[in-house]
Amino acid sequence: MRQQLVVVGAGPRGTGLLERLAANAPELYAGPGLDIHLVDPHPPGGGRIWRQAQSPLLWMNSQAEDVTMFTDDTVAMAGPVREGPTLHEWARLDGRTFPDRQLQGRYLRWVYERAVADLPPNVTVHHHPHRALRVDGPREGRQRVWLEGRPHPLPADLVILTLGHLDSELDAEQNELAAYAREHGLVHLPPDFTADSDLTALAPGEPVLVRGFGLAFVDLMVLLTEGRGGRYEGETYRPSGREPVLYVGSRRGVPYHSKIGYDWTGDRPPLPRFLGPAEVAELLARPAGFDFRRDVWPLVEKELGFAHYHRLFTAHPGRTAMAWADFEEKYAAAGGPDETRALVAAAVPDPADRLDLTALDHPLDGVRYASHDDFQEGLRDYIEDDLRRRHDPAHSPDLGVFLGLLSVYGQLVRLGDVGSWWHGFFSYLASGPPGPRLRQMLALSRAGLLRFVGAGMAVTAEDGVFRATSPTVPGFSVEARALVEARLPAPTVRRARDSLLRELHADGAAETPDGLLRVDPGDGRVLDRAGRPHPRRFALGPYTDTRAPGAFTRPRTGGPAFRQNDATARAVLAFLSGSLVKELAR
Repeated sequence: MRQQLVVVGAGPRGTGLLERLAANAPELYAGPGLDIHLVDPHPPGGGRIWRQAQSPLLWMNSQAEDVTMFTDDTVAMAGPVREGPTLHEWARLDGRTFPDRQLQGRYLRWVYERAVADLPPNVTVHHHPHRALRVDGPREGRQRVWLEGRPHPLPADLVILTLGHLDSELDAEQNELAAYAREHGLVHLPPDFTADSDLTALAPGEPVLVRGFGLAFVDLMVLLTEGRGGRYEGETYRPSGREPVLYVGSRRGVPYHSKIGYDWTGDRPPLPRFLGPAEVAELLARPAGFDFRRDVWPLVEKELGFAHYHRLFTAHPGRTAMAWADFEEKYAAAGGPDETRALVAAAVPDPADRLDLTALDHPLDGVRYASHDDFQEGLRDYIEDDLRRRHDPAHSPDLGVFLGLLSVYGQLVRLGDVGSWWHGFFSYLASGPPGPRLRQMLALSRAGLLRFVGAGMAVTAEDGVFRATSPTVPGFSVEARALVEARLPAPTVRRARDSLLRELHADGAAETPDGLLRVDPGDGRVLDRAGRPHPRRFALGPYTDTRAPGAFTRPRTGGPAFRQNDATARAVLAFLSGSLVKELAR
């Protein structure tokens, strides 16, 4: 009579789901016994990304006080709150520290062990250190989960996929570059989790083209400098002689913005204000659907502007020319962007105090440098300015925008797949590297080991080499025999290397136009191409169209992933209890 639940993926998302199962089981599960099978080749808790077996040089991009795996009363969920320590409380370290990923892996392992201990006595957890290959079984009956290296499948009353970040097949352009590299003896490293990349082919002193200026690039930079024996002495980098020379560029041509380095004081903006549950419900109710740029972005822009100006008017009133109450009323009533711009121009005298999201997203648009060396100096100045601004509370409207971004993300999760642009924009503004990492970039740039290419970086393969150009420096190009795509693989179902997802798609699971797995936003059940939820298959994570900003989050920010975990856990427990009642009634 024991029931079987298979969870594929034992990283932070699977661990968070397990915590919610433990929290809700006393209320919802009355069965004689449940076996939970966690399937993951990596250790439970940290999983692949946060495993403890990785370089101690790799940091989190969050401060220790901003990391929790536990719910609080800000999470809108039906299940009980089970509070627990943040990372800095658990590890007893300064909350402003940026911990290494090994420490986060230990925290996640502890959370996992606590969740297992909190399960009722009749619920047992089994870890299977294997890859899941496929799921099959009748729609209304027990499922089977086939594991690599195992001749017999795991039987499952229900299956939950909490797979995290996935490897994917190369896209058309990457395939062409990889084929050219094989033909001409070049090095092409495709998108990957940097800690898993084999960097030994990147030779000391040789130029390496790097496409991508986000967090994957930061990891690459660290592993190829300090990871090869170099060291920092204050603002100076002392090379080991084993480093390559990195030529980095991207669509924007600049690194992600530094983490903000000061605390919040005073009143927080009352969010959500212009993009909340009512607006999301109205968008979802439209018979013809919605378009992100036309229907959603104006609400996002209004919300972020409200957060920015609330902070400016309440914390820096001397830089405004109108009372906040008057501005707020007129801002709410403004009928379009032109009217809003006119209001802001009248109320905020200094253009530097006005929020311009377009300029933030495209800082090098239309900017041209006469020489490559001039651009190096110009971008170092840009990074220095960003560091000063992000550590100066005189610019605290930036922190207001950060809170606005968190609020917006929590609402957009409910809309499903809103396209990849939004996630990149959010990460660029809100999920950049710690300030010390940008200071390291400056030191490496001054040492000549990091060279900036510019915005709109284009890479071609010709004459037996890779060549990079950018309109930021007209006429400049750089050649190299190595190219690194410094970003995580796109989370698409159709191109996933994971055979489980490909088989799921072949079996009828639906995908969005951007290739994300479609799931029921209410409880995470996998949808088929007719829009029907599968009664026995669930999915959570970045490869679904309800992807949340992270499997763990800042305390007291609502935690969309926590809300999703709770809803799925409750649906699973209710299903298991209900199916048991049906069995007994037969």
